[in-house]
Amino acid sequence: MNLQENIREGMRAVRANLLRSVLTALIVAIGIMALVGILTAVDNIQSSVNDSFADLGANSFDIESPSSRGRRFGPGQSQKNYPPISYRDMEAYKRNFKFRAQVSVSVSITGSAEAKYISNKTNPNVSMIGINENYLLASALDIEEGRDFSSLELSQGSYVAILGSNIATTLFDKQNPIDKILTVRERKYRVVGVLKSKGSSQNGSGDGSIFVPLENGRLLVGDENATYNIKTLLEDATDFETAIGEATILMRRIRKDAPGAPDSFLISRSETLAERLSSITGYLKLGGGVIGFITLLGASIGLMNIMMVSVTERTREIGVRKALGATPFRIRQQFLIEAIVICLWGGVFGIIFGILIGNGVSSLLGSATFVIPWRWIITGLVVCVLVGVISGFYPAYKASKLDPIESLRFE
Repeated sequence: MNLQENIREGMRAVRANLLRSVLTALIVAIGIMALVGILTAVDNIQSSVNDSFADLGANSFDIESPSSRGRRFGPGQSQKNYPPISYRDMEAYKRNFKFRAQVSVSVSITGSAEAKYISNKTNPNVSMIGINENYLLASALDIEEGRDFSSLELSQGSYVAILGSNIATTLFDKQNPIDKILTVRERKYRVVGVLKSKGSSQNGSGDGSIFVPLENGRLLVGDENATYNIKTLLEDATDFETAIGEATILMRRIRKDAPGAPDSFLISRSETLAERLSSITGYLKLGGGVIGFITLLGASIGLMNIMMVSVTERTREIGVRKALGATPFRIRQQFLIEAIVICLWGGVFGIIFGILIGNGVSSLLGSATFVIPWRWIITGLVVCVLVGVISGFYPAYKASKLDPIESLRFE
């Protein structure tokens, strides 16, 4: 009996005990579905996160005042009050930073503004932000209606505004907001643009914000109270580390930090949060792998039990095959093939349902992409074969060691 005949015989044995084979394959399918489903969902979420950070620019970094985010101090360290990043600091940085980059500048005017249009008004929790010409690009915010600020409006600090999508919907409902006049902090602003919605799940998306020219924001907040945030979006990602070093040296010189003293500012990379999220998804993958392993362990025990029953039921058949010249190797091969076929059946269905469930779960969490995880598909099939070999080895070994004469006498 050669390999091809053994494969046909294995398929025949599986069909002969179809219900038992299907139930065993179902156990394997559940394990593979759990493994592939969880890992597919994690990959989908990771892909969505990577796309979001690609939009924000993985080759960007922020310069902020320590007071804007808070600086943690270790044991024995005392807190020091650093001056905010001033308008002069910001202008000096923009003027002297030598790398090819878009420098975005913003100033937070208030986080508790109330906007009004005729009888409509927002809750008093609207963020009002002064921005320069590069802010929308660096923050991956797109204009849906209207336009960006003109160079004249930016230089003169005109009373014009760009609205987040939530603000526009609240104040204007289905009206076209462009060129309408709204009131914020007792001042009149003409609407020149409305941003596309980024979704409430994305922190700092701008949906609940009103943006005004930087010079206008500077006027409202006053130089003595203003702290400016700087985002630098590099054109060439290969310059990233060098650019951060250059920015650090430049800001220390601008801020007159003494040699050996800590930085009086914070530089944070946009990739830092992405790296943290990657570590979280790594734990999720580990958890999914453990769940899948436990389920597959149960499936392999069930499969081994069924194969042991099959050996007992087919003792006379084994005796006949040995009497006709089948070697112990061919007997082992036959039973191993049966175990592998059952596992592959379960694996294929488990992979299909795992992909569908994984993408379904990630879509509920806000991901709009459909991921086909070829790496996990191949892994799942390899795992199926391994489970089949491990579960079928002992029953196959036991079958190959049966005495042909005793097997022929078996009732």
